Amino acid sequence: MFFGSMKNLTPKALRKGDTIGLISPSSHCAYPEKIGQAISYLENNGYNVKPSVHLNRIDPDPAIADKQKLHDIHDMFSDPYVQAIFCLRGGAGAARLLNYIDYSLIAANPKILAGYSDITALSLALYAKTGLISFSGPMLATELYSPTPYTEEHFWGMLTAPNFALSLQNHPSHPVTCIRAGTAEGQLIGGNLSVLSAMIGTPFIPSFKETLLFLEDINEPAYRIDRMLSHLSNANLLAGCSALLFGQFSGEAGKTGENERMKKVFDYYSTLNKHATVLSGISYGHISNLMTLPVGARFRVQISPTGTFSLGALEPVIEE
Repeated sequence: MFFGSMKNLTPKALRKGDTIGLISPSSHCAYPEKIGQAISYLENNGYNVKPSVHLNRIDPDPAIADKQKLHDIHDMFSDPYVQAIFCLRGGAGAARLLNYIDYSLIAANPKILAGYSDITALSLALYAKTGLISFSGPMLATELYSPTPYTEEHFWGMLTAPNFALSLQNHPSHPVTCIRAGTAEGQLIGGNLSVLSAMIGTPFIPSFKETLLFLEDINEPAYRIDRMLSHLSNANLLAGCSALLFGQFSGEAGKTGENERMKKVFDYYSTLNKHATVLSGISYGHISNLMTLPVGARFRVQISPTGTFSLGALEPVIEE
C-alpha cells in the first residue's frame, strides 16, 4: 500500500520516563562499550531503554541479518510501551530492508525514529510511504555515548520541546556561506548524499518538488560529489527544489585544493536551479557538533548575501 499522499504523521514528544527502543538496521558497532555508555547516558537522562533482540548482532549472511533487522524494526514500532526508536549507527545495509518493511504497521504506530548517514534510506522511505516525520540526528555508537553540548541541545530540544524547531542555530565553528540569497519554504528532505542518490528511481524516495533539500557526506572527494549531484540533476530532481542546503562534507576537507573544488561543485549546481535559495555550511553531517533535522517537516530558510542565516519550522514536528 502507498501512503505518500497522506498528511504528515507527527510523532509524540518524548517525556521523562518514556521507553526508547534501540535498533541496528545498518552496520554493527565494533566497540560494544560505546553501546553500554550510550544506554547509561539515556538512563541518566531519565529514560527507560529497551535494546532490540538482535541489537548489534553480526551475521555474514545478508538474508539472515535482514530478517533479524526487520524483526527488530517491526517489534519496536508495534510495542505500545516504546515511544521512540534510536538507531545504533550508520554504515550500510538499511536500503536492503525497504522492500520488506510493513509500512502499514508503521503508519498505524507513528513514533520518533532517530538516525542519520545510512539511516537516510529508512527516513526517506518512511516519509515517502507513510508521511512519518523522522529525525536525522545522533546515534548510539557515534554521538550519544559521549555527545557534545550542542548535539545534546539540538537533539533533546527537537524530540521533547514542540517550539524548539521554530529556530535552529548553527554551531559557531561552522560559518554559513551564501551561494544564492533568498527565502524559501518547503518540506525538509535529504540526508546522506551517497545513500540518497542510490535511491533514485525507487518507490522509496519522496518528491523533491518545492522542498528544502539538505545534503551531507563523508570521505567523498569533490569529483564523486559532483557525480552524485549530476545524477540528481539528470533525474530532474534538483530543478524543483526551493532551496539547496549543503551541510558538512567531511573527511576530504583539508586536502590540497579539495575545499576549493567542493565550493566550485556547489556553485555549479546552484546555477542549474536559478530560483532556489542556496547555502553551504549548516551544522549537519558526520561531525561532533551535529544539528538534528526533522525529515518531512515544513520549514523556512533565509540567507542574506552577508551570510545572515535562519532556519525554522513552520509546523509542529512533534505532538505534545
